Order: sequence, then C-alpha cells, then structure tokens
Amino acid sequence: MTRKQHIHITLLTLLVMALLLLLSRRLWVRADLTANKAYTLSPVSRNLRNEIEEELRMTYFLSGKLLSLDPAPAEITDLLREYEARSRGKIRLTVKDPGKDSALAERFGLVPQQLQNVEQDEASFSLVFSGIVIEYLDKYEVLPWVFSLDTLEYDITSRIRSLVSGKRRELGIIAPEPRKNWEEYYGYLNQALVQSGFSALPLRPGEEIPDTLPVLFVLGGVEELDETALYRVDRYIQLGGRVLFAVESVNVDFFNTMDARLMNDKGLLAMIASYGVTVGQSLVLDPSALLLTYQDPFTRQPRLVRYAPWVAALERGGNRNHPLTARFEGLDLFWVSPLTLTAPENGQVKGEVLVSSTPEAWLETREFVVRPDQAARFTAEEEETRGQKVLAAALEGKFPSWFRAAGKPRRENDGEAGGEELPGMPAEAKESRIVVIGDSDGGGPLLQYTQGQQNLNFLLQAADWLGNDDDIVGIRSRQGGLRRLDRITDEDRRKGVMAFSRTLNVFLIPLGIIIFGFFRLLKRKHQKERDHA
Repeated sequence: MTRKQHIHITLLTLLVMALLLLLSRRLWVRADLTANKAYTLSPVSRNLRNEIEEELRMTYFLSGKLLSLDPAPAEITDLLREYEARSRGKIRLTVKDPGKDSALAERFGLVPQQLQNVEQDEASFSLVFSGIVIEYLDKYEVLPWVFSLDTLEYDITSRIRSLVSGKRRELGIIAPEPRKNWEEYYGYLNQALVQSGFSALPLRPGEEIPDTLPVLFVLGGVEELDETALYRVDRYIQLGGRVLFAVESVNVDFFNTMDARLMNDKGLLAMIASYGVTVGQSLVLDPSALLLTYQDPFTRQPRLVRYAPWVAALERGGNRNHPLTARFEGLDLFWVSPLTLTAPENGQVKGEVLVSSTPEAWLETREFVVRPDQAARFTAEEEETRGQKVLAAALEGKFPSWFRAAGKPRRENDGEAGGEELPGMPAEAKESRIVVIGDSDGGGPLLQYTQGQQNLNFLLQAADWLGNDDDIVGIRSRQGGLRRLDRITDEDRRKGVMAFSRTLNVFLIPLGIIIFGFFRLLKRKHQKERDHA
C-alpha cells in the first residue's frame, strides 16, 4: 500500500468517526448491565414522543464544580440524553452551567445547595445547582434539586405527561382528626407529594369536593365524619371520583397513655363496607414486626424490642398481578386493622387483595393490649386467630351509593331555620376506583422510626393508579432501592444466619485461601522437581 493510500484511508477513517459522533446525537445507545435495568427508560418514557405535539425543552442547570466532584450528575445527564435520543426530535436537552449569572436558574425557582469541598486539607463551601426545568409551550415544571437516579424517571415522565396533557396533578385531602391534621401530622406525605409534582388540596369535612378533582385521600375520620361529610364523599365516588381510604377500627392513644379502644363508627366504615371492603373490629399482630425503643418501667432503661402491633409487610406479601403492587417494596403499618373483601350485590365491582401479612399473623379481637411492656399479653388469642390477614385492598367498578335509600342529609346553618341544600346524586354511577388501607398512620411522623420510604412510594403509586396513570405506576420502584435487611423474622433463625455469615467471612474464606495457596505451592514445587529431572 502506497503512502498516498495510507493518507486517504486515515482521512476517511477520521471522517467516518466524525460522522458517527454527529449521528450519536440522534442515535444514542448505551448498555445497561444491571439486573433490573435500572438505567434503561421504561416503555412509557420511551414512547412519550407519541404524546408530544410541539417541541419540549429540558434544561439541566448543573454547576461545573459539582460535575467534577461527584459522579451522580454525569449519570443524570446520561438519562436526560436518553430522553432526547428516544424522542426523535420532540425533546431538546440543554445542559447549562449557571456560573456567575444564576438569575435565570433562580427565576425558575431553582435553589442552590451548599457543598463542602476538601482540598489540600482545607475545607471550603460552594453554592451549586443541580436542577431540571421542563418547558412546553407557555408552561413549565421544575425539579429544584436532583442528585439521584432513584425516582428521577418517574419525576420527569409524570411532569412531561402533565404538561403535555394539560391535566392537573392535584389531590384532595380530608384529614379530619384534630391531632392528625394535614399540615403537621402528615408532613412527610405532603413533602413527598410536592416533590412528585402533586398539588395537595386540603378539604374540611363537609366541604364541597370539586367534581374535577382527580383523586381524593381520606385519612382517618371514623369518629369525625358526619352524614354531610360522608354524603359529599359518596357523591364524589358516584361521579367517578377516585378515593383512597386509610382507616382503622381501633384507636391507640400513642400521644399519651398507649391505651387502645374500639372506635365509634359514625358511618365511614359502614359506607366503605357497602363498597366492598369490611374493616374488621380488631388489630393485626405479626412476628414480621418493626423495632421499637421504649423505656422499661422497672429499670428505667431503654429497651429495643420487635413490636408485634407494628406490622412490617414484606415484599412477598404484595399482589404481583396488580399494577399498584407489581413492584411492591414492603409496607410499614402501625396498629393496622384487618380487611375482608365483600362484593356488593350489584355485581359491578371487582375487588383484589393488594397487601397481606405473613401466615403467622394473629389478631386481638377482645382486649386491645398494645403497650410494649405488656408484650406477654399480646399472644392471648394467637392460637385461635392465626393466619394471613389482608392489610390493603383495591376495588374497581360502579359502586352503590350509601345514601341512595336514605336520601340527602340536611345541615343546619349556624342555628338558623332551614338547612343547606346538598346537590343530588347522579342518576347512574360512573366507573371509579377505591383503595382501602387498614391504617391511617402510614404517612405520618411514625415513619421517622422506620425511615419508611416504601410507604410514601406506595401512597404515591396509589395516587397514580387511582388517577388512571397505570403505565407509570411501576416507574417509582424500578431502581429497586434499599431492601429490608431484616426479612428473617424468626429470632433463632436470624441468629443462626448471622453466626454462619460471621464464620464464613472470618474463618472459612480465609482458610480456603490458605489451603488453596498451600496446594498451589506444593504443585509448583513438584513441577520444578520434574523439570529438574
């Protein structure tokens, strides 16, 4: 081959490489070798281009200093580029360093975070940005701080769909119990909803529920919701509204005495039973339980116990055939009541179990004892009530109205004559969905004991499923996240596994390496003797 041909081939090779680099902006491919394809877009995200009519712009405001200090921003950028590549020109991505001019980023509501950097034994602090702005026509959505892939695909895809469709990601909240108000008691859930792009609309009991509200959460209220409030909820369901009921039949005064009593139902539990789920007048206890620290009344010393009334529903307790629990991560429930599916007589409602306890669970049905220092009394009814219990269930169909026969209740207007006229029920019920959980505390402050992100994931996925976003329900848990490290609930078995793990790592593996090295040394010695002979 002549020198001229070498030059031509080299130039052609460089040209082909340059064209491939240009083409990679449109045809972008990467290999995902993780077991659950955690870094691969799901089908709903890949097919967003079919829903987008005009160009959608994504801007990743990323400080260059942060990019040089941590690998997370590079992974986030890769995921955003995959959105762009899969969109076939419908999504345009820009990665922008705010630099010294951060006014644009702050105008969109992005808030810089303080980052500590240690160089040459000296610590310094910098303000850095890592936020995403999604713009479509004259609307935009903001992810103010992004530093993980855990739920990023869900956050981006749900916001894109909301922008493109023009549908509100709004959720109504009825939390009528005085000591469990929405603003304070359910702060963890409220924060998770905001971070996922939902707008929470607190409603007072008996207040009109907007017909256009996509989803409603009723958190407790067995002893607080009167006929007027229940009528509003029932009518909302008849009009096709979707509702999550988080209720229990036994009240535990964990603020003060830890006494437990059966609640006086004003109609909420009876109305839910008419839809197809009966909340049992009992408590579920399970050897698969959460840990609780309490002060021993005799020694005054803190004790750590596995507290049976706090049920840790394991991954295997989820219904893998239902979209809401197809990727179930577990659920932490506090003093939960058992549920029973009871189909209405109209035959137009389908019910499915979502979450169950272990087969070793049992009930308290007579004397409700929940104080941790009285744990010896927890098992009084274990033998006669042992078995798997339903903890959460889902219903779909046309639900019978609880007020169809009784008619509309009337509410007095501050003692004046007459009463407020409530709107009438629709002539025919529309298709609706209902989720029932036998516990109202799963989104409250008790999560600080368990760091129960899986609870918030379940509630957010329930909001999506109720709102008919079936195809994005499973995206939140695609990353897998951190799984429970205490799946083995039997204490003796757990101790045996831990002892075996210590023996394996401390003794057996090092001993195996020593034996292997010894035989390898003998083999080499014999090989040298044969070579010498």
